[in-house]
Amino acid sequence: MGNPAIIPITMPKWGLSMQEGKVMQWLANVGTTVALGDQLLDIETEKIANTFEALDVGILRRQVAQVEEILPVGALLGVLAPESVSESEIEAYITEFQANYVPPVPEEGDLGPNYSWATVGATKLRYSKVGDSGPAVILIHGFGGDLGNWLFTQEPLAAQAQVYALDLPGHGQSSKAMQDPSVAGMAAAIVGFMDALEINKAHLVGHSLGGAIALQLGIATPNRVSSLSLLAPAGLGAEINGGYLSGFINGESRRDMKPVLQQLVANPELITRQLIDDILKFKRTDGVPEALRAIAAGFAAGDRQLADLRKGLGDLKLPVQAIWGRLDKIITVNHAEGLPSNVKVELLDGVGHLVHMEAANQVTNFLKRQIV
Repeated sequence: MGNPAIIPITMPKWGLSMQEGKVMQWLANVGTTVALGDQLLDIETEKIANTFEALDVGILRRQVAQVEEILPVGALLGVLAPESVSESEIEAYITEFQANYVPPVPEEGDLGPNYSWATVGATKLRYSKVGDSGPAVILIHGFGGDLGNWLFTQEPLAAQAQVYALDLPGHGQSSKAMQDPSVAGMAAAIVGFMDALEINKAHLVGHSLGGAIALQLGIATPNRVSSLSLLAPAGLGAEINGGYLSGFINGESRRDMKPVLQQLVANPELITRQLIDDILKFKRTDGVPEALRAIAAGFAAGDRQLADLRKGLGDLKLPVQAIWGRLDKIITVNHAEGLPSNVKVELLDGVGHLVHMEAANQVTNFLKRQIV
């Protein structure tokens, strides 16, 4: 299409369900020389906002997308080109791109071909896999979440790994009935998931409750774990925001849920109306309220955590990193203090509990470093 020196910047696809994004603000000005990884613009998805970083090198010659504009995946956002390319050539390129661009057709229903199911005993676990080669990576979400929480993480890691994201028992579209809702029981379910998919060994990435589950699995069956990446994990200290847990379980309306969910992030504006609606819809599913209460009771009592995995962490002989936002309101960043010397600690300024969504690019780079 036109001059090969002209490079398009297009709407990314973050996660399997993303169809469109909203341009919140441009972070790079026209005329700026852009390097790989430079921040270009903030984009809001149905779930949360994220910063889009440059995938190519060049001069930002045109901002095609306007602030507040909602565009489908693959739509033209801007143009990179050297100074030698004329304005008329850029204008012709944009015109041709827009004329030939065809928006993606949404998949019918929630269960497109990208989702699969694994049977572990009487439990069915929904999962998605991205990546065809390299080591296995398993992404384990936190309390009340689902595999969609990894929309900024799964695809970038798939360049060097086979990346699995699953709905934990009692969550997402996995079975709501659970044999054992404790941290140890959830860890056993992950081992069963690995057995069902014939994954002998995997890098585990766990967020919050998922971090405790990953750590428990590493302690109990270290031969199945290549490394651990613990994102704002439970299990490393006594304190937890019990008000958040009870608010999440008992909230029945947008008015109830909005202030609860805003505790997850440093910037409350990141919590979208669609995210709130999706969680309310999930909580109205048969069996979900009972499952959430059982799971919460398995790892917390009020403002106190029940699982203490710190000693076991120090005994591990495999690579471990802990990544925390300094503004975490759910599980205090103080739990990152005094961790065993075998743990590499990364603390991120201006970030709350959803560290992998609020600082997606930084966290993804930390994960890539671990997956070798």
